[in-house]
Amino acid sequence: MKHRTLRIALSLFLLSAMALAQNVASFEKRITVKTLPNGLTLMVCERPEAPVFSFYTMVDAGSVQDPMGATGLAHMFEHMAFKGTDKIGTTDYAAEKPALEKVEVAYAAYIAERDKTVGRDEAKLKQLEKAWKDAITEADKYVVPNAFGKLVEQNGGEDMNASTSYDLTEYHYSLPVNRLELWAYLESERFLHPVLREFYKERNVVIEERRMRTDSSPFGRLLEQFTEEAFAAHPYHRPTVGWMSDLNSFSATDAQKFFDKYYVPSNMVVAVAGDIKAAEALPILEKYFSRLPTRPQPDEITTTEPPQNSERKVVLKDRAQPIYIEGYHRPDYRSKDDAVFDAISDLMSEGRTSRLYRSLVRDKKIASFSEGLTGYPGIKYPHLFAFLAVPLPGHTTQEMGDAIHAEIEKLKKEDITDEELKMIKTRSKANLIRGLADNEGLATQIATYQTRYGDWRELFKSVDRIDQVTKADIRRVANEVFVDTNRTVGVIENLGGGGAPGGGDQGGSDQGGAQ
Repeated sequence: MKHRTLRIALSLFLLSAMALAQNVASFEKRITVKTLPNGLTLMVCERPEAPVFSFYTMVDAGSVQDPMGATGLAHMFEHMAFKGTDKIGTTDYAAEKPALEKVEVAYAAYIAERDKTVGRDEAKLKQLEKAWKDAITEADKYVVPNAFGKLVEQNGGEDMNASTSYDLTEYHYSLPVNRLELWAYLESERFLHPVLREFYKERNVVIEERRMRTDSSPFGRLLEQFTEEAFAAHPYHRPTVGWMSDLNSFSATDAQKFFDKYYVPSNMVVAVAGDIKAAEALPILEKYFSRLPTRPQPDEITTTEPPQNSERKVVLKDRAQPIYIEGYHRPDYRSKDDAVFDAISDLMSEGRTSRLYRSLVRDKKIASFSEGLTGYPGIKYPHLFAFLAVPLPGHTTQEMGDAIHAEIEKLKKEDITDEELKMIKTRSKANLIRGLADNEGLATQIATYQTRYGDWRELFKSVDRIDQVTKADIRRVANEVFVDTNRTVGVIENLGGGGAPGGGDQGGSDQGGAQ
């Protein structure tokens, strides 16, 4: 064990040394940033290791920006961004365009009748539904399925993907470097001339995604209800995938309005990393991305979550694996104590030497897994520091909570050791170099920090901020934040007798049953 510990320490030291070598000055020689007249920010990082490049497009809008009554719309548009343009994915856009417009007219008429609270005509409703579906069938005649993705793959594209979170929407894939101009055309074109074809077919895909990941998953239901309970006012309480009633209601017209409001150049950062020269690449990127029209920056005002002044609890009773989760409200990523929360997360969860692993998994043998993490469910707005544990058979969620609280009390009352603090700081440097180890990670990191701070150099300053964290900082933050009146708890109690019948005795109300 001593030899293993020595090897880990040595590898972390070497990684941290590499991270220090990759300092701001060395990256300044390789990273070029340019903001176009329309407001879009372009970033090019030269990394001549292989004849490929990766890109990362970050749109500073996620499910927090979903309109009321249309939750899931940010995620829905992410799906639609792969449906092609007026030139890609159609056999005849001149004919497809009016056909799609007829779909929207027919859907609006159907929804207006369907949602009447008084005087709904069921016979008329069936006729309107048929007219809408017939219009979809007519519009689908012009569709070339998966044309955008096939075009990327035919040109050597790999790892094409996208995702929507509470805070942002991201798009990325990799291509051979000789396809840079093709990529610039494709990426700019899908945000210049998006066509929301097959919208209602794709909406059904999202509905099934919700059923599979949330409605049919006990942990998915717990997480949704836990988050809803923790955030009474802020939009973080709404699921990224959307509520089912909204998924069955919003339209392609609604998605277009969302796109027009939030997919504006000043709300987007596009980063490219790989075997490219900025002097050669930037003129190509400018040529295509400058075509995006200038539009007003969207308003970012959201409802402020009021201070929590009592413990909240969600109990989900199901024939499922018991799980314990609790969260404490903390400030957003711009907080002066953000690095302290990162340090606490590392201390509690990073590897087999972490405090939660040693206590709950190794020593007490009551849990199969446990962690403490910051940044849930996002970081852009005030959010949660969360703890999670999965009990072993014969142990309860009550035990999980008690064991976690015992570790929290240690943080409050006792300074961490010199060795622990040193390992936290060493690992932060090692994690930096790991995040910059490939083109995709590099593009992602610089785009994210450019968006969140207005300067990619903050990526390196984040390590400096962890270096400045003291033992007293950790005790102070633990005492300020990890208090019971600031806590929301969520548990799954197993109805089958093999789980956590004791977990419901911690106080609070039953917020969920078997669903």
